[in-house]
Amino acid sequence: MSKNQDEHDSSPIMDSFRQRVFQVVAAIPYGQVTTYGDIARLIGSPRAARQVGGVLKRLPEGSALPWYRVINRHGEISLIGDDYLRQKNALLAEGIEIEVTGRIDLQRYRWQYR
Repeated sequence: MSKNQDEHDSSPIMDSFRQRVFQVVAAIPYGQVTTYGDIARLIGSPRAARQVGGVLKRLPEGSALPWYRVINRHGEISLIGDDYLRQKNALLAEGIEIEVTGRIDLQRYRWQYR
């Protein structure tokens, strides 16, 4: 990571964004999912779905945050390889069904935050 990127990541604005992402992800109930875009909208940055993904990608190893409950807008896991399998297994362990196509039924499992 470049020096400029490090400085950007530790700016008060980025720290605030990161904390808001953490708060929303922590609130996702067991057995439910939400999308990167849903989180971005909830924290007041509706066009920042990719940045939400970036925050979650940088979580420290062993984080207790239920990051695996966040999927893409198509109802699919965006990760690949071992990370895909970790997320898939965590979702299955919570009773979330994943279709043979890899899709999760958002109408059934999407968190209805209010």
